[in-house]
Amino acid sequence: MSSEPEREQPAAAPATARGRGRRLARVLAFQTLYEMDVSHHRPGEVLQRLLDEQQPAAEAGAFARELVAGVLRHRAAIDDQIHTSAPAYPLAQMSPVDRNILRIGIYECLYTSQQVPARVAINEAVELAKRYGSDSTPRFVNGVLGHLIRGEPEPADREAPDAP
Repeated sequence: MSSEPEREQPAAAPATARGRGRRLARVLAFQTLYEMDVSHHRPGEVLQRLLDEQQPAAEAGAFARELVAGVLRHRAAIDDQIHTSAPAYPLAQMSPVDRNILRIGIYECLYTSQQVPARVAINEAVELAKRYGSDSTPRFVNGVLGHLIRGEPEPADREAPDAP
């Protein structure tokens, strides 16, 4: 894994043109949030540079902007949700790749469920995790987001039930 996410469109894109555009938008949003998190660059400037390089369809660019703006607007609540859903993994110690994929996934699950069904948001977050994360990232992202939408804590963090 390189220190900076790749800047290519993912190989395994959804079948529809809208789906491909949304997947590219998620990649651009992830790259923006990752660069902002690691290098402290301004997210608006980073996203604009990436949009200029990739030149996605207008709808994809708008969705990327919506994702970045939404994650930034709700970042404190999203980060609290990560802490609640995965208390054994402090944000500061979590990989910036994992952290930012979870932020996008949680934003989509909690704040855009009218546009994007939670299962789709989770699947797309797992696809980002497969592309940019470590070998364990897809499973981790799927587990945290799956438990989030079911309202359960991460299984490894549950206390053992009392003996009868």
